[in-house]
Amino acid sequence: MNALLSVSDKTGIVEFAQALHALGIKLLSTGGTAKLLADKGLPVTEVAEVTQFPEMLDGRVKTLHPKVHGGLLARRELPEHMAALKEHGIDTIDLLVVNLYPFEATVAKAGCTLADAIENIDIGGPAMVRSAAKNWQDVGVITSADQYEAVLAELKAGGKLSDKLRFALSVAAFNRIAQYDGAISDYLSSVTFEEEKLSETYVPTRAQFPGQSNGIFTKVQDLRYGENSHQQAALYRDLHPAPGSLVTGVQLQGKELSYNNIADADAAWECVKSFEAAACVIVKHANPCGVAVGLDALSAYSKAFQTDPTSAFGGIIAFNRVVDGQAAAQVSKQFVEVLMAPDFTAEALEIFKAKANVRLLKIALPAHGGATDWERGRNAMDAKRIGSGLLLQTADNHELSLIDLKVVTQKQPTLEEMEDLLFAWKVAKYVKSNAIVFCKGGMTMGVGAGQMSRLDSARIASIKAGHANLSLQGTVVASDAFFPFRDGLDVVVDAGATCVIQPGGSMRDNEVIDAANERGVAMVFSGVRHFRH
Repeated sequence: MNALLSVSDKTGIVEFAQALHALGIKLLSTGGTAKLLADKGLPVTEVAEVTQFPEMLDGRVKTLHPKVHGGLLARRELPEHMAALKEHGIDTIDLLVVNLYPFEATVAKAGCTLADAIENIDIGGPAMVRSAAKNWQDVGVITSADQYEAVLAELKAGGKLSDKLRFALSVAAFNRIAQYDGAISDYLSSVTFEEEKLSETYVPTRAQFPGQSNGIFTKVQDLRYGENSHQQAALYRDLHPAPGSLVTGVQLQGKELSYNNIADADAAWECVKSFEAAACVIVKHANPCGVAVGLDALSAYSKAFQTDPTSAFGGIIAFNRVVDGQAAAQVSKQFVEVLMAPDFTAEALEIFKAKANVRLLKIALPAHGGATDWERGRNAMDAKRIGSGLLLQTADNHELSLIDLKVVTQKQPTLEEMEDLLFAWKVAKYVKSNAIVFCKGGMTMGVGAGQMSRLDSARIASIKAGHANLSLQGTVVASDAFFPFRDGLDVVVDAGATCVIQPGGSMRDNEVIDAANERGVAMVFSGVRHFRH
């Protein structure tokens, strides 16, 4: 048996080659890999010896040769293929170990030049991988160090690879080539070509949206069904998921997550991790129905639950603090579909054992203040599927601070109201449009979501508060987009609001500001809106 090893990432390659040699497998190699193996005392044959043709063009050409691809592509069960190999003095290659030039890592570096990007486009590696993967019935192709263990286990047990493993390796190889080519396409189709600037040190300007989108996602699991029971569904994740994102979570107990569980859990997790103070978010049908901050998980939950106990039934709950026994005891009194937190104490886990169907997810929180959206656990882009198309946009990662607020009324908000305005604005970002959110004391008091009329959302928020026996007197209100008329403002003020935050930007802003002054309430403009459709 012959194995050809040619790797850019040399993690574990020496140990793997030593194990192959111990099994009597002949080692072929190229360039730096061959030198490394020889330096470790392994008997290795350079590919140049086999092809009788030297590596050339700075290593760009070394494996693009019939004696390599013939050895990979020949079908062992076809006499004419084997006769052709014999005629031309070509040996079969039974095992290929290749990982590719680090194109993705190269272009991810700040200041990457076009020349560096181009030089890190592998040619010979993908060609060999495709040849071996196509001939999977005869050749095992390894494209990642994490496959070494499984390959060695079968070789040691039976002296050859099973059809099942060779096929799985082939699929993984074609997936890797697709990922690699997609990354190259994404990069190059985002480059703004400026001929007058071309040089070895030229760092190209890159468009935010490439000429072709090649999003790569890997399947995590099949789901029982989709949004409805007659639909099928599966969960996929980014090839490199952001730290602290939902798909990085570990399920500790409970039934399998459903499509709707996952969609709602994402809404809850994205909202709760936006708070630095201890927070709890309760979501129902993709909308927060209760959000609060507190001293700890228990106090935050107690406040969040008060907003809408009816809707909280069967909801999705997210914490940004460890759930301890006290919080677990309180939450376990309700029917909960999914519960997420950075961690759970042993006491909390023991309490939830009695609620075997509750799905517990442990998700590490990303660091606040990370340098990039990815480091903060956020998507850089959002996508929405439409008929035969895709809408892509930068994610709504805008953060508001006190200094951004513009008071437009005669009445000035108090410092306490300003803090509540920022809290309400943060919640409104995660409520489906049209969104109206009443808040006070770091908790939601009434939420109106997803109505065709902003006026109706305001009325529904007031009704919800009434159902929960919450007084809206002295509350602040966040509106995710501007009030087009004064009627919406009048509804929230009639309900008891004394302060309002809205984006501004309507042609009738002055009319709404005059109405606020007339009603004796404060109003601030955020300058941005948070539509969420």
